Amino acid sequence: MPRRNPGPSVKDKHLYESLRDEGASKEKAARISNAAAATSRSSVGRKGGKAGDYEDMTKDQLMKRAREIGIEGRSSMNKSQLISALRNH
Repeated sequence: MPRRNPGPSVKDKHLYESLRDEGASKEKAARISNAAAATSRSSVGRKGGKAGDYEDMTKDQLMKRAREIGIEGRSSMNKSQLISALRNH
């Protein structure tokens, strides 16, 4: 039984818990666990890779991506801070 109750929107509570224990944010853990529950677990890791390297993106492209995701405080961030925020969201 999970230690925390992540709510009804999380489909795979055990995977959610293990991701949270590894340090993933609540949003990231929910996203991954729901993707794993919707498909086979082996295909979840292969879904990514469509976006380029953050270092190759311009600051404007990073700002657009941060806006899409909803990262707060992005307007005062420099490029390296944006990259860090995007990777850890």
